[in-house]
Order: sequence, then structure tokens, then C-alpha cells
Amino acid sequence: MEYQNLKLAEFQKKIKGKKVAIIGLGVSNIPLIEYLKEIEAEITIFDKREFEKLDTIAKEKIEKYQIRTILGSDNLKELKGFDYIFRSPSCRPDLPEIQEEVNRGAILTSEIEQVMELSPSTIIGITGSDGKTTTTSLIYEILKQKGFNTYLGGNIGIPLFTRIKDMKPEDVVVLELSSFQLMDMKVSPHIAVITNITPNHLDIHKSYQEYIEAKKRIFAFQNVKDILVLNYDNDITREMKKEAKSRVIFFSGREKLKDGYIVDDDMIKYCNQGLRRHLLKTKDIYIRGKHNYENIAAAMAATSSLVDFDTQIKAVSKFKGVEHRLEFVREIDEVKWYNDSIGTSPTRTIAGLNAFDENIVLIAGGYDKNLDYEPLAKPIIEKVSDLILVGATSEKIQNAVKRELKDQENEIDIYRCKTLEEAVRTAREIAKPKDIVLFSPASASFDMFKNFEERGKKYKEIVNQLV
Repeated sequence: MEYQNLKLAEFQKKIKGKKVAIIGLGVSNIPLIEYLKEIEAEITIFDKREFEKLDTIAKEKIEKYQIRTILGSDNLKELKGFDYIFRSPSCRPDLPEIQEEVNRGAILTSEIEQVMELSPSTIIGITGSDGKTTTTSLIYEILKQKGFNTYLGGNIGIPLFTRIKDMKPEDVVVLELSSFQLMDMKVSPHIAVITNITPNHLDIHKSYQEYIEAKKRIFAFQNVKDILVLNYDNDITREMKKEAKSRVIFFSGREKLKDGYIVDDDMIKYCNQGLRRHLLKTKDIYIRGKHNYENIAAAMAATSSLVDFDTQIKAVSKFKGVEHRLEFVREIDEVKWYNDSIGTSPTRTIAGLNAFDENIVLIAGGYDKNLDYEPLAKPIIEKVSDLILVGATSEKIQNAVKRELKDQENEIDIYRCKTLEEAVRTAREIAKPKDIVLFSPASASFDMFKNFEERGKKYKEIVNQLV
């Protein structure tokens, strides 16, 4: 008998004819429009952008279905009388207009929360300050290698809400989840992974503690049958074991754990009551850097209840990494150029620097997320011969490095550039044979670019035009 998703059928029945607000027409919310129209929900769209600034697909959907649309900076003033509110990740759930509607009785949810609520499949969710996308992609590749029918979504992949009807109990859904998606989440994945937690997105979160609490929601609703994978080396995530109701599996790049997955002596190993099984030599892995070996350990831990060791090893051995994450671009005159545009925080850039033993020419700087750049100064001085700065955080990074240089009575060459093109040209002039030119901004992209992907593509385009 063909599987029938009764929870989805019940949801469709409940939402039919109801007043539904869609807040924010980002990638995840656009597919909702057609779906909700098909089940005869009464939709109103809210977005702070004006109509001409919306994506082409969004404009086409609005015009096709003649949907009521409220746009502009004060659009939420008309958020009144709704049964359901679907918010985008960029919209805080605690805005006064939203809270007023929730207090009145509206159900606040999101595309990704409904995927987790309504999918019959095993769900694996991954969050963390760094390493989310690489770990998520590794998990997806390991499951595919085993032969699972697997769906990839959340921050990467495609919006999955309209695919729920295709999902079966034997399938697996893999979701990369940000703190913004998790903030008001009322459901947790069966297998949750937290790669690490360091200060991030403090330009949007009210405090570091709020950011941490958002991350915790990935396991807050788990039960004893579920699994939580935690980074033992991170003080915050290690302590989360005390709050977990599920079975905890640790991974570590520093400690020789009695149980869990570790990176030790250039090997990834599985530990079981003190006995260690050697799984994979790091020299046989395409992606570079200790942080990536830890991502592999996390991915193996996350899939350990579903996939055998041999299949995991085969998948990891074939994995060549994710675009914009220590991505090799090209070699010119014995200088290797790498794109690490995902380096949107100091900790990400420190991990990038530590992936190389060669001398580094570093291009850094970008949008200011109110992060502390002092921890970045010492690794720069230890690994970098020439520092090229561009963007809004240039002065912050330069000042942090200069203070550290003064303390060490040391010096490195620092260049300030106005554009990414100028920064790349400067690197071309000063890099010597055998050097690495690493573009890892330690900052977000929004001062010059829409997102880190656009920034990374622009960097690659400029580098590939060099002669």
C-alpha cells in the first residue's frame, strides 16, 4: 500500500481558507505562495522592500495570483487578523507586531519548521558558528553513498516545503539550520549536530547569550531515542550534554576521548570504551585543514546510526569540498590562490590560516558585525607575511594587528585597498613563489556584496582574469 502522510493531509485541511501572512520573500518563502494558493489559503505578503526590488520570480508569483502585498519599511503595521504567520529567517520572531498577533491567537511558524513537523522521514539538523555547510554536505554525501533517498535543505539545497508530499519514512532529510531559523523553533531533528559556538551575528542578536540559546533549540525538543552530536573541544557545546535528553556523541580534534570520534596522529578514529578504530588518514582526504577533519568526524558521528564505516570512508574519500570554503582557484607563477569567502568571522579565518603550512598573503575585511578582532591578530602575525585589507572592518583588523605587533615587537606589511580588485592586484604584485594568497575576510559581505557567495564569485572572477 502506498504511504500516505496523514499529518500533511491534516495540515492542509486546517490551513484551507485561513488567513496566512508570509513575511519576507526570500528563497525559502517563494515556493510557499503557489503551494498555499493550491490549498486555497488566503495569502497576504509582507516585505520591507519595494516591489521593484523584489526577485523576479517573486514578482511573477504576485502578479500571477493577484496576491495582496504590503511592502515598505513599515509593512508590518497591517499585520492584523491572521491565523498563520510564516516568517523568513531574516525576520525576528519577537517583533512587537508579530507578538501582538501571536498573543491574539495566530500560529507563528516557518517553512523549515513545517518541514520538520510534517516530514515522515528521519531528520538530521546541523548548526554551529563555523563548519555547518561542510558538515551538512558531508552528511548528505555519506547518506547518498549508502543509497538513501535524501533531501538537502535549510540554508543550502532547495526549499523543501513543497517536497514534503514526496517524502517517505525510509528517507532522510538533511538540514543546515541557522540561529535565525532556530530562534522560535518548537521541534527538533532526530539527529542534531552542533559543530561549535563562537560569537557571531551579534549585529542582529541582542546578545551572545541569545545567540547561544537559539542554537540550543536544535536539541531542546529531542527525546531519549534521538542523538545529539557535540564538539567536545568547545566549552559551550561540551556543557550542553548536561541539558540533553538524547544520547550524546562527542567529536574532538584535541582530546583522546574514551568514546566518540577524534582526529589524532593524522587519523580520524572511532573510540568505543577506550578502544580505537582507525578510519581514515588525513593525507587521503581532499579537503584541507584541522577544522575540516573535525567536520568529517562530526559527519561520521551524525551518520553512525544509519551508515557503516566502510561506506562513510568511501564517501569522505571522494568529497572535494564546498564552494567558497578554502576553495582552490588557480596557480599563477607558483603562487596558489584560495577562495575562503565563507570566512565571515574571525574564528573562520583563523581556521583557514591554520589549514596551511606555507607563507600566506591574506586578503581580509568586510561588513562589521560588531565582532571582536583581537583574537585574529596573533594568528595573522604567526602565519601571514603581508596583510591586505578592504572594506568596513579594515581599520578594526589593522588596529588589532598593530597592537599585537607592538606587544611582540614585530612587524608585517599592511596594505589598505578601496576595492576587491585593488586588493587582488596588490596581492599579485607582492606574492612570491610558493606563497598562498588566501581570501578570507573574517567579516560579512554586506558592505559591498549581497552575500558571501556573490563576494566569492567576484574574487574568483578577478583572480581568473589575472595574467
